[in-house]
Amino acid sequence: MSLGMVCSAALHGLEVKFIRVEADLSNGLPMFHMVGYLSGEVKEAGERVRTAIRNSGLEIPVKKTVINLSPGSVRKRGASFDLPIALAILLSQGLVSGAALKGALAVGELGLDGSIRDVAGVLPIVWEAGKQGYRFCIVPPGNEKEARLAAGIPVLAAGSLSELLTLLAMGEPAAGAGQSGRTDGAAKDGDWQEMEFQEDFCEVRGQEAVKRSAEIAVAGGHNFLMIGPPGSGKSMIARRIPTILPPLSMEEALEITKIYSIQGMLDKDTPLMRRRPFREVHHTATRAALIGGGAVPAPGEISLAHRGVLFLDELSEFQRPVLDVLRQPLEEKRIRLTRKQGVYEFPADFMLAAAMNPCPCGYYPDASRCTCAPGSISRYLGKVSQPFLDRIDICMDTPAVDYRSLRAGEGGETSARIRERVMEARQRQAFRYRQEPFAVNAAVPARKIPVYCALDTQGDEMLSQAFRQMGLTARTCHKVLKVARTIADLAGEEAIQSAHLAEAVGYRLPDAKYWGNLR
Repeated sequence: MSLGMVCSAALHGLEVKFIRVEADLSNGLPMFHMVGYLSGEVKEAGERVRTAIRNSGLEIPVKKTVINLSPGSVRKRGASFDLPIALAILLSQGLVSGAALKGALAVGELGLDGSIRDVAGVLPIVWEAGKQGYRFCIVPPGNEKEARLAAGIPVLAAGSLSELLTLLAMGEPAAGAGQSGRTDGAAKDGDWQEMEFQEDFCEVRGQEAVKRSAEIAVAGGHNFLMIGPPGSGKSMIARRIPTILPPLSMEEALEITKIYSIQGMLDKDTPLMRRRPFREVHHTATRAALIGGGAVPAPGEISLAHRGVLFLDELSEFQRPVLDVLRQPLEEKRIRLTRKQGVYEFPADFMLAAAMNPCPCGYYPDASRCTCAPGSISRYLGKVSQPFLDRIDICMDTPAVDYRSLRAGEGGETSARIRERVMEARQRQAFRYRQEPFAVNAAVPARKIPVYCALDTQGDEMLSQAFRQMGLTARTCHKVLKVARTIADLAGEEAIQSAHLAEAVGYRLPDAKYWGNLR
């Protein structure tokens, strides 16, 4: 046999593209040529593969060798094609059985000594391979636990090329590989509900109103902004939000794990993501860092926060164009990037938490402490645009903590107790929206608000008055109603009452207080 073919895969954003790796050895001027729309790192595979094969005790005949990665219209990147290229060459020489590789998909990087090294993105590749009917997958040993999270397809892992050839020669590799079935570190729904955290809300002294607003934000999946002077506990509260987030379902955990697999950010021993992500972004971050970028885009911080929380500390220190790039993902819950190779789509269903000072010195509007000129304050606040603010559900003043609260002997409620209420509210929402494509109040579309966020006559009059006096937009009016719906859920009430609506309206007051004079 002079022609060998082995299946592999390339990642196009989060989409898996299956690749045919073909090797042809023929008489002619000795050469090693690779074609198929290849990046630089794939073109370098030729030297790695030939050296790895030689150091595994095998030889490539001195012939004309042509490697084709098909289809040619798909860009191939990374070192994961080393192993399938080597197998295709060995298959073309008859050094490995075609029957052994029938229906197999292989990914892996080769070391010069023939070792098979880890690569990124194994989980989505194996998952899609199982759906497409491949017989088994060949993966590096460091990716084995990750690959076994995918249900319905066996996995074969070998530490070196020579070891892999031995395993393939032993007979039916799919039978020896073992069914995946989400073992080796995987878990079932609810197995991690009692996870321990190093931080707890009971450590936060004072700021009961701010903690209450954080609870409401998490219960309904609302975007949350805290404004206050330095040292008032904004960052401390935000970093404890993960301790009150509801646990992940298995479906959500696998969805997040696939994203982190593509970025090569999984733990080898326990690859399954068991906690909702909490991504804290520095204010020097670029637009590409947030939304993803590159010639072939990879997920950015927004997608890494999918099903979790994206925390922006020192919000007003971010460049305005960087903040404004968040506006569309906050509405659509996805990111679409267009490149000449095609359109890349990434998930972006996250809760935004942010914290900021009200002015450069941090003490506005306290005239006794603030040293900033009015123009300086306006420029500082102006970095946060009104369209961005419209996408914030809860805006909360975070005043300085007084000494008595700071020195109090006992803290407030524990995160465990708050999380219980959050989960009860989420369960009410899940039941209410069981026939809908959304599951939390923050995701209720405008057309469904009259159905799920109905008001009585008194509530309607209260909202009408707030709309006129506070200059609410249609978007912020809808957000007030959705926040009121969450407050009612936390109170165990089926209908939104006036007290719930009044509290929700109160969470728009800091918006008017700080940005009202800029409009």
